[in-house]
Amino acid sequence: MSEPGPTEWGAPVAGVGPWPGDPPDDPRYDPNLLRDGDTRNVVDAYRYWTREAIVADIDRRRHPLHIAIENFGHDANIGSVVRTANAFAVDTVHIVGRRRWNRRGAMVTDRYQRLRHHDSAAELIDFAASAGLAVVAVDNVPGAVRLEQVLLPHDCLLVFGQEGPGITDETRTGAAMTVSIAQFGSTRSINAGVAAGIAMHAWIRQHADLNRAW
Repeated sequence: MSEPGPTEWGAPVAGVGPWPGDPPDDPRYDPNLLRDGDTRNVVDAYRYWTREAIVADIDRRRHPLHIAIENFGHDANIGSVVRTANAFAVDTVHIVGRRRWNRRGAMVTDRYQRLRHHDSAAELIDFAASAGLAVVAVDNVPGAVRLEQVLLPHDCLLVFGQEGPGITDETRTGAAMTVSIAQFGSTRSINAGVAAGIAMHAWIRQHADLNRAW
């Protein structure tokens, strides 16, 4: 089923008009999009495809990287984290704590990204152990190793705390390591959504096959 395209910075996202000529005989294509055009925020390779077909194709391309963000106080950064995770074909975004979160920042990418909820940090840590994922907490705290100087695990779960309090003690205790992002200015911390993007890209640089990027 087709969906409306989002807007960004107040302007419509560029898209394509109706399919010119005879429509393709391919079940991946959405007849409504072929007829009306596709203004969704998707890469050109997925133009006119159904949402289900896009998700199935991304599932073939996903990396063994999982992301978790603690949501014990309605963190407003989750949408941004989901959007970035989608861009990097992260396997799953895990939300720990409150189920409800502001989806606006996701820019509809939550429709294409695997999401999973955990009631507590302990539940998340148990999941990681059962899935064979090394837990890496990302927090600017004493004793953390520099993200810029560490090799992240290949099968990895990066965990981010909510804005302000950072990672919970329970998560930090259950993590195989804690990494921090090098800072040089006056602020005590980086926005959680930005920090997540930096850490995800660090994993991508170390482990992803860049020949498969769009």
